[in-house]
Amino acid sequence: MKIEIRISGLGGQGIVLAGQILGKAAAYDGKNVVQTQSYGSEARGSAAKSEIVISDTQIGYPMVRKCNILVGFSQEAVDKNIKDLKEEGTLLIDDSIVKSVPDTKARICKVSATNIAESHCGEKLYANIVMLGALTRFTKIVSVEATEKAISDSVPKKAANTNIQAFRKGFEE
Repeated sequence: MKIEIRISGLGGQGIVLAGQILGKAAAYDGKNVVQTQSYGSEARGSAAKSEIVISDTQIGYPMVRKCNILVGFSQEAVDKNIKDLKEEGTLLIDDSIVKSVPDTKARICKVSATNIAESHCGEKLYANIVMLGALTRFTKIVSVEATEKAISDSVPKKAANTNIQAFRKGFEE
């Protein structure tokens, strides 16, 4: 099994952190994983993406060619990256922000990640973690336990509980 995932959005939305957490969770589950990231030179607002390749066997190429899973946190990110989603893939979008879903044969999962983060965690900055919860539930590519451990190991200790609550809320939705 080899799964290629692209998380895309804008700088400041936690795209890179989400990819790092997902990669750690896969490693904690005993899988081989490679995570790469790219973003514009601006700190916030420019295009950002994180790519994760998860496999039960060795990974020969560390970049995503055609993703099984595309996560979109902005309209621009979805429009730009939809061409790289496999026909039988899964598209997860933050429908708090993404209003137009491109025509695709992929499975579409809409999650109001930004709205959920604001209403349940008090800040939209937790939307990336809410989306990780939804991704974990819809795809089952990593375990809940591994993801919660990866969250705890990746965020400041004082923010760990809120991030885990955000993850669980996304998993429930």
